[in-house]
Amino acid sequence: MAKKLTRSKIVKKLDTIFSQYIRKKNSDHGKATCFTCGKIDEWKKLQCGHFQSRRHYSTRWSESNCQVQCAGCNVFKYGEQFKFGLELDKKFGEGTAENLHIKAQKQVKFQNFELLEMIKYYQNKFDELK
Repeated sequence: MAKKLTRSKIVKKLDTIFSQYIRKKNSDHGKATCFTCGKIDEWKKLQCGHFQSRRHYSTRWSESNCQVQCAGCNVFKYGEQFKFGLELDKKFGEGTAENLHIKAQKQVKFQNFELLEMIKYYQNKFDELK
């Protein structure tokens, strides 16, 4: 009998496949560009940066909230949130950053089955990119 996944393991698995999808989707021939500084590297070496923090479940797995970032911007420069917001508005239209900020303030509680459905969804989307 398969061991039941804990909620934290389900979230971690979703984070992993979602991150791979975001980075691969935004790559070209295996290379991706940092959303905030323009550094180019292999998609596997870059990170999935979040405009609104991952602690906000309402935007944690939002494709517009998440873009490719280098470790320098995402970790050492705390996500370069101001630049990130400006770039979001350029890419998706004026007001995108503000709308994500508002959406992030809303409390969301996903059930485990919903998270598992998202894992399947993003795994399929990732597999289609190969």
